[in-house]
Amino acid sequence: MVEEQDGARRWPRTASPFEKWQDAEGLPIYRGSYVEDMYTLELKPWPRLGQLGAFVMLAEQEEDAGLVTEIRPGGQTEPQHHLFEMVIYILDGRGATSFWQQDGRKQTVEWQRGSLFAPPLNCYYQHFNLDGSKPVRMFSVSNAPQAINLYHDGDFVFDCPYVFKERYRADDTYFTDPGRSTGTRAWQTNFVPDVRSFRLEEWRERGAGTNMNFRLGNNTQMAAHISEFPPGHYKKAHRHGVGAHVIILGGAGYSLLWFEGEKERRKVDWLDGSVLSPKEAEYHQHFNTGPNHARYLALRFGVPGVGQGHSNQNPAWMTPDEIDGIPYEREDPAIYDLYVAECAKHGSTVELPRPQVAVPRTAS
Repeated sequence: MVEEQDGARRWPRTASPFEKWQDAEGLPIYRGSYVEDMYTLELKPWPRLGQLGAFVMLAEQEEDAGLVTEIRPGGQTEPQHHLFEMVIYILDGRGATSFWQQDGRKQTVEWQRGSLFAPPLNCYYQHFNLDGSKPVRMFSVSNAPQAINLYHDGDFVFDCPYVFKERYRADDTYFTDPGRSTGTRAWQTNFVPDVRSFRLEEWRERGAGTNMNFRLGNNTQMAAHISEFPPGHYKKAHRHGVGAHVIILGGAGYSLLWFEGEKERRKVDWLDGSVLSPKEAEYHQHFNTGPNHARYLALRFGVPGVGQGHSNQNPAWMTPDEIDGIPYEREDPAIYDLYVAECAKHGSTVELPRPQVAVPRTAS
């Protein structure tokens, strides 16, 4: 039945196949714009994994989905395989993951706090906690919503036997090869031992700092990048398509979130372990108020440079300024004033000079 709201006719909303599957899994679902601390987020038992878990569904979207999981000391997960891509970041702990194709040999890679990797598509894998006294906690982002919404069948997505040999052949160096540069600020690999110490390249388009983009596990949709910027600086405001989960790796600061035309900006304070995700076309801007460099990892939908095309998360409505960031001289002066006040509150020194606001030319 068509409903009427504010004088407009609207179809009543029904739950998507992914939402129905998600509800049936019985885990907590955290929504909104951010999660303040994934290290302490409350989780519940997840029979599918045999461990604890919680969904992180930020930015009101179903392009991709976040998931926090925890493995008890000395424990292991149930084996998994699925028809969606996933990127996994180790929040804390140490352990190992075994990978194998159906009736194929196993490969095992050990990981630690800060490691980053992606299970090959539909490959079997199983996580192990190698510490008998401390739990492992990890955060993953996947395009599971797209896969489940496409097939309308969660059982098929998790039980399909097809082997994607072009994705994964269990090559001896698959997880041990450190990778290679594929262009400016672009790295292709299947395993990053520690994202906190990975060497980045200079990138000043969005303000002072460094950056690196990753293509992992022969993925065609799920990717990652790392950015870092120095004390006393902040990034230019920008916006893009939905689906980027920004995980704080180190430093302290805040982000501002707002939509075009809004006068009020939402302020989100963050530190190591926070995650935020802007909505579709929502401006966001990151500020370092601490004494050290701030580094963050973005797990996101979109892999550039696959085949002849260029698949990324930038929709057609974006302008070049929005891709590289709104120039400082065009931003609202209140943004800089707030930054000065926040740095003073934290005992930090502002290094970025006050922007000279651009004055529109008048006809003579």
